Amino acid sequence: MTPAPTVDVHAHVLLPEVEALVADLPGLAEAKALDARRNGPAALAVNGPMVRERVPRMTDPAVRLAAMDAQGVDVQLVSPSPSHYHYWADEETAEKVYRLANEATAAHCSAAPDRLRGLGLVPLQHPRQAVHALEHAMEQGLLGVEISSHAPGRELSDPAYEPFWTRAEESDAIVFLHPFGCTLDERLDRWYLSNTVGQPVENAVALSHLIFSGVLDRHPDLRLIAAHGGGYLPTHIGRSDHAWRTRSDAGAGCARLPSSYLSRLYFDSLVHDPHVLRELIRAVGPDRVLLGSDFPFDMGTDDPLGALRAADLTDADFDAVRGGNAAALLRKD
Repeated sequence: MTPAPTVDVHAHVLLPEVEALVADLPGLAEAKALDARRNGPAALAVNGPMVRERVPRMTDPAVRLAAMDAQGVDVQLVSPSPSHYHYWADEETAEKVYRLANEATAAHCSAAPDRLRGLGLVPLQHPRQAVHALEHAMEQGLLGVEISSHAPGRELSDPAYEPFWTRAEESDAIVFLHPFGCTLDERLDRWYLSNTVGQPVENAVALSHLIFSGVLDRHPDLRLIAAHGGGYLPTHIGRSDHAWRTRSDAGAGCARLPSSYLSRLYFDSLVHDPHVLRELIRAVGPDRVLLGSDFPFDMGTDDPLGALRAADLTDADFDAVRGGNAAALLRKD
């Protein structure tokens, strides 16, 4: 039996076309100012050179494939950089953004269709466009879409997203939950807390909304991957279970223990600690964790297989996380 390919489900593409589209539009400056306040000047000073050094790996398929070869990765699931969400945009601009992002991501992946599969974007700030954006992505040959943990004024539990969840479930689309920005704002504007604390918090909040609101009861076959190992939630789910058992308000929206929903979701392996990775696998099941690197950003890992080996898993669990689970999910086997 041929072993499953090694599949990295957390890798990004940079789309200069999208940034050119929004460059002179009202709203962008305000969004950038908010991002600057959330991150702080020290983080911004590091981010610029870091991203510029990595542009070839995010824009040139040949450079990407060479880097994948060096890492021992056979297949990447490529999603746009979350900086392309632009949830500030009006409806007309938002449609242009998602169409351009979907088409540009598909074109990037077409350079090596056996090794690069893609995800598109959905304008969460305009729920009425969400189904159309998902369908447009699938029409380009993409496997689904990437979303953030929330949109301005809307959580993922908002009833306005029900048609989107329904269509994603019906179409077997992959939905990749990847936060961008944290609503704790200036409290995290030093020491890169905006990312190191903010991203895990946003993952935990978003997943909690999906669980406690009953979205996962109504859409049991939704194929959702949570970046960064799902943040703090999977390894601290006991507190959610306790609240569900103890308080009528906590248990009012979902039918079962919160921890029981973890086995319906997928999580990438990017937790930066072998002990946490083993606990993640214990909490959600070895069939629900997928290799993820956050390629090629500095908060990712340049050696995703090395990070996986450090967890000292059984051979079966190692092979499942390395690529077996993702190969089935992406239908690459």
